[in-house]
Amino acid sequence: MVDLSGCEIAMLDGGKTTMGEWCDKVMLVVNVASRCGLTPQYEALERLQKTYRERGFTVIGFPSNQFLQEMGSGDTIAEYCSTTWGVTFPLTEKVRVNGKHKHSVYAALHGISDETGHSGRVRWNFEKFLVFPDGNAKRYAPTITPDDPRIIEAIESGLANANR
Repeated sequence: MVDLSGCEIAMLDGGKTTMGEWCDKVMLVVNVASRCGLTPQYEALERLQKTYRERGFTVIGFPSNQFLQEMGSGDTIAEYCSTTWGVTFPLTEKVRVNGKHKHSVYAALHGISDETGHSGRVRWNFEKFLVFPDGNAKRYAPTITPDDPRIIEAIESGLANANR
């Protein structure tokens, strides 16, 4: 179980909020980067956003330069994501996902294990955490694409349970 509701976040557009804004939704939290071999996953992330947002789902992208593959300014990141991939899902300012100064969202998510038993440090860009309104969460390795049947099935199940 994970409670992200009180985690404060600064959005890429300069706004401030908390994760509580989306805690009633099924959330796919992803650390993203613009210069990574996995960057084409933005396309599938946006497809998920468009397919499921009306049913109570959102992708939340957390740009991170922790692996030295994210662009400099927030404006540059926003323009790249919008013009190259058509991203409409929320993006935060750049964050750290590991180490002493990791963002509070990732401090909470580090305890979640993936199907191989890995928990703790985020291994690479595009590691995914599917967080449900009841606080349950699932973790997916960076190479598992957002449209993988395991993720789709978990989203569908989470939305069905959340909308009861």
